[in-house]
Amino acid sequence: MNKYMRLIPFSFVALTLWGFSSACAQQQASAKRQQPPQTVKLFDGATLQGWKPVNPADAKYWTVKDSLITGGDGMNHVPKNTYLQTEQEYEDFEFRCLFRLSGDPSTGFINSGIQYRSKVVDNEIVGYQADIGNGHWGDIYDEHRRALLVKGDLTTLRHILRDGEWNSYIIRVRGNHHELYINGVKTCDYTEEDPNIPSKGVIAFQLHDGGAAKIQVRDVTITTF
Repeated sequence: MNKYMRLIPFSFVALTLWGFSSACAQQQASAKRQQPPQTVKLFDGATLQGWKPVNPADAKYWTVKDSLITGGDGMNHVPKNTYLQTEQEYEDFEFRCLFRLSGDPSTGFINSGIQYRSKVVDNEIVGYQADIGNGHWGDIYDEHRRALLVKGDLTTLRHILRDGEWNSYIIRVRGNHHELYINGVKTCDYTEEDPNIPSKGVIAFQLHDGGAAKIQVRDVTITTF
């Protein structure tokens, strides 16, 4: 060992190494924050990999047909609401999909929705829902908890909504701020003020009971923040 090295206190060397490690960790954290959000497909177009029915007994209502997630058949009623959920939970994200809700209103209530930040309790889903269907387009509904939170603004949407045809949905949540868009038009802007409401949960498609409805979904993606 060099005689001058023997003069350097051990504590000084340790402090220097700690400072270097701390600086590297900060640089890595900063680089991670600067990375662009990652967008992934939640539906592979062929299988329900990554998805499952909230109630295992409802598996018969959810299929993949013609590269579409399909709930119901538009001919038969379901006895109660049924849901197809992601196996993974999400917190801050932008979710996108194309959807088509069809069914004869004379058979009853034709309705669907997209659950998000939701929890499954005893084969029931609890949480936010981006609503789909006449009388409820673009609402934020709190399923099995607080009911309607915000009514969707249809001032612009009603001119471009394609009832019974393909439409797009965007759900964007960051922190306590929620935004819903249908066909690129914002329908809801909501700020959650209750700190006890979970900010992370599953995403799920709903097929509502009442009428003989069919919900079809494709091009399902999520960008996490």
